[in-house]
Amino acid sequence: MSPWACMLTRKQPRPCPLFYKGWYHLFYQYNPDSAVWGNITWGHAVSADLIHWLYLPIAMVPDQWYDINGVWTGSATILPDGQIVMLYTGSTDKSVQVQNLAYPADPSDPLLLDWVKYPGNPVLMPPRHIGPKDFRDPTTAWAGPDGKWRLTIGSKIGKTGISLVYQTTDFKTYELLDEYLHAVPGTGMWECVDFYPVAINGSVGLDTSATGPGIKHVLKASLDDTKVDHYAIGTYNPENDKWTPDNPEEDVGIGLKWDYGRYYASKSFYDPYKKRRIVWGWINETDTESDDLEKGWASVQTIPRTVLYDNKTGANVVQWPVEEIESLRQNSTVFEEVVVEPGSVVPLDIGVATQLDISAEFETELLGSGAPEEGYGCSGGAIDRSAMGPFGLLVNAHDSLSELTPIFFRSSNTTKGTNTYFCADETRSSLAPDVFKQVHGSKVPVIQGEKLSMRILVDHSIVESFGQGGRTVITSRIYPTKAIYGAARLFLFNNATGVNVKATLKIWRLNSAFIHPFPLDQI
Repeated sequence: MSPWACMLTRKQPRPCPLFYKGWYHLFYQYNPDSAVWGNITWGHAVSADLIHWLYLPIAMVPDQWYDINGVWTGSATILPDGQIVMLYTGSTDKSVQVQNLAYPADPSDPLLLDWVKYPGNPVLMPPRHIGPKDFRDPTTAWAGPDGKWRLTIGSKIGKTGISLVYQTTDFKTYELLDEYLHAVPGTGMWECVDFYPVAINGSVGLDTSATGPGIKHVLKASLDDTKVDHYAIGTYNPENDKWTPDNPEEDVGIGLKWDYGRYYASKSFYDPYKKRRIVWGWINETDTESDDLEKGWASVQTIPRTVLYDNKTGANVVQWPVEEIESLRQNSTVFEEVVVEPGSVVPLDIGVATQLDISAEFETELLGSGAPEEGYGCSGGAIDRSAMGPFGLLVNAHDSLSELTPIFFRSSNTTKGTNTYFCADETRSSLAPDVFKQVHGSKVPVIQGEKLSMRILVDHSIVESFGQGGRTVITSRIYPTKAIYGAARLFLFNNATGVNVKATLKIWRLNSAFIHPFPLDQI
């Protein structure tokens, strides 16, 4: 069992996080009866440090006509007086998606054990021009200059993904604005929309209601058609509640992905304790439903990540594992300037390689002319050789190399300049025939003078890879059959034909986090 990434969900995805009275809370969609979809309730766990987690009793169950077919995704808003309001999507007895209000039964309880559903639910029904099954996942609310609260809900009109905007003063009655926050043709249903400010100086996270000079806004949507999270950075006008992307060619759903791997339905929250924005995402399975039923659980959450605006590129965010993950670090091993020649694999003697935090930098020495090469990227995987790539690390690798997962860079000189790709190749990650394996990745911005760098968190069957400080992130869900436990190894590799690679690494072995029920009998 995965030691820390499995800490949050055993059945289903889509988190609702918040920080309250010293505890980080995670509410999540959960099927207490099976490892497959159905009977969606809200599971609940808390942590003091985002790493070690304690399960609490189920927070909400589908027991009313307005949520009898599922207590689905929701968001918490903490008001200035400290009051929590929770909006969530319910699927009614007629399978209509509606928005409902809930609040803590005892606001003085830091564990938020008991929740009360508002007797006037549902507080929002689908508008007449919206399909009854196309109206879900309310965001955390933000305050406008007029003192009213705003929130947005994902939907679609035909094949155009949209983000509806509502205003409210009491979270019980709402006004639907005539204009959308944003819409992008051809992107289909938007779900799990996230919307929040980021500081242009890239220094700290911001409260969801922050506006003004020096601030951009991130709009993220999970595309139901493709099961991919996309985002864009733009400008929000609080006077008309419209958001405009900085680069229309990289608008929501047609440009940047939040994570280029096995990742979906992410949700962020503002952590006032450490002044940071933290995001979680759902890692769904790559094996079969029958495998999930046999093991009794399915789906996990990523390690929580901080999110900042990349003030070096001005075009993307950077994601990075929360600093608390470093509390799991044990002994470390350093490798200085290891030369990896074309076509070679170099073992890294660190012992068992199933739980690792890897920091690596790479420099290349061109051996040929560096003539332009067109058409190279991630899609060919680590066996597709070109002059300047691929090179990187083989994680969860067996001594025989019969199973391995390459995490790599590939650069290419084109007629328009140098492109660099950051990629993860799962195609040889497992000998199991029923595991879905593919190659993930994308271009990664590299600023002049920067070395190529990656950070990799290896947690048995999960690999989270961060390229160039988190500009491009890839989550891999793999199921090795031989490269497990004591048989898992780590290698450097260079499958380029025209460069020597010099690698410097620091590798920590990681301890396991504790994950167990909260000792309520000791309170």
